[in-house]
Amino acid sequence: MLLRWWGFDQLRPQQAEAIQAALDGRDSVVVMPTGGGKSLCYQLPPLVGDSTDVVISPLVALMKDQVDALEAIGYPAAALHSGLSADERADVRDRLAAGELRLLFTAPERLVNSGLLDLLARVGVKRFAIDEAHCISHWGHDFRPEYRQLALLRERFPAASVHAFTATATPRVRSDIAAQLHLRNPAMLLGTFDRPNLCYRVVPRTDRINQTLRILGRHAGEASIVYCISRRETEQLAARLAAEGILARPYHAGLDPKERRRTQEAFARETIDVVVATVAFGMGIDRSDVRLVLHTSLPKSLEAYQQETGRAGRDSLAAECVLLYSSADVFSWESLVRKSATESDLEPAEAERLIAGQMEHLHSMRRYAQAARCRHAALSEYFGQAYGTESCGACDVCLGETENFPDSTVTAQKIISCVARVEGRFGVRHVCEVLRGATTDGIKRHGHERLSTFGLLASIDQRAAENLVHQLLDQGLLARSVGDRPVVMLNALSWEVLRGTRPVVLLEPRVGKTKTAKADADDWQDVDRDLFERLRTWRRRVAEGRGKPAWTILDDKALRAIAREKPTSPAALLRVKGIGEKRLADFGTAILDMVAGRPA
Repeated sequence: MLLRWWGFDQLRPQQAEAIQAALDGRDSVVVMPTGGGKSLCYQLPPLVGDSTDVVISPLVALMKDQVDALEAIGYPAAALHSGLSADERADVRDRLAAGELRLLFTAPERLVNSGLLDLLARVGVKRFAIDEAHCISHWGHDFRPEYRQLALLRERFPAASVHAFTATATPRVRSDIAAQLHLRNPAMLLGTFDRPNLCYRVVPRTDRINQTLRILGRHAGEASIVYCISRRETEQLAARLAAEGILARPYHAGLDPKERRRTQEAFARETIDVVVATVAFGMGIDRSDVRLVLHTSLPKSLEAYQQETGRAGRDSLAAECVLLYSSADVFSWESLVRKSATESDLEPAEAERLIAGQMEHLHSMRRYAQAARCRHAALSEYFGQAYGTESCGACDVCLGETENFPDSTVTAQKIISCVARVEGRFGVRHVCEVLRGATTDGIKRHGHERLSTFGLLASIDQRAAENLVHQLLDQGLLARSVGDRPVVMLNALSWEVLRGTRPVVLLEPRVGKTKTAKADADDWQDVDRDLFERLRTWRRRVAEGRGKPAWTILDDKALRAIAREKPTSPAALLRVKGIGEKRLADFGTAILDMVAGRPA
């Protein structure tokens, strides 16, 4: 059945156990990385049992993408969501009542408030799959109050099994999911959190726009997502990218819903290459061939980072995840968290608990960005799994891209001495302007051009100097006040550095020093790139004709396999992973014609 419908003859790790739990009617919590095959775990059981199952999903876009992909292989699935007309909703309900559907997708609000539960009871639904299940936990990174209502499924459907799926859940979140959903002796199934096809890089942020252009240049013509913190930043950066000839658009919650939908559809159909987005775009995209996820600012947690970088390489081909890091983002997030809690209606004790939890998440993210150790190992261990090898060969640290700043301790002493000379009353920018020997009005007004530290770092530009100060702040070798206009101050460790009893290691901001990860080279081995591009063009044309996202026709992995193996018969094409009977019937002739050099 797997081969017939999906064109695969083997299950991935943990898929067999998750599918068996569903067939046995046993509750489960299934944690697999994005791209690890969670969807198949709830798609296959209703085919085997000839039943109708329900999938609860938080976003309309995710439901539409999954239904499009399933319809492309002939799978009977539908979704009930706000984007449908009254006639379309009635048609889905009729198909549901008639037993024609194997999967129904819906949102938690619609499930609870639309009378749908009564219809599902009449149909006799025996299984519920809850996607993005971390949303039910206060300890998760994307808590949604409406998910708490799903506990009533146990009351309304006592004989049904409930299956929670997520890509990002620490041990505490997993336990909370099981408790909130009232799961009964659930099977706890944990896939490998590591995504070996992703190459992680953390780069000191020195020039956001130029660094973004340089990184995107490594992925010209490929699908990329660029994350920013603010709406204003997304619009400014998207406009600059467009001015440079890059097919890019902004996406954030403040845009008109129709404009957001047009951007999302253009990205899904490959008519634009880059979306510059706030995290509002995070769970709304299911495109499988994203080759780059770039964070221009620090995410608020490692859970959010794992979720957002998880949009890359869902087809299991190599992809790159880059974080432009500045500790200034940490202070911005801290200020925002405290302001939000202060302005909320929460009781003081509850507000402090919320602040403490969010600070814990934030500083875990900061430690990841600072650490000069394998990125894959750091992420795996955060989610409770040991990492098995010494070197991943797919991150900046293990590829040898990190570089120590020359004379780090002496440079740190110059910076700390300058902070002492300005008496801990000024911010990062002013301190660096003094060190660089700038002649600003502020320096003249305070007489800081007469300080002994004036011009000590004249050979370093302003952005690089600020980066070095932020590294000292990150390492706790300098302190910073709270408030809207923080100043840099000395602490006990600062004096140890000045006395020469504490050595310092600073990282050099890197420019263009990147290596090719082994996974990327392996993915392209023996692939006829000209044929691959012709197949991509054909796929885009077919998708436009059907009004569907391009990846639902065939993903990049299947296209590269065709361009590598060059099948010459229907039987040979059917052996390509991702080609099932329906796709062979629909596209086989056209693909074989292209392989043979004939126009499709």
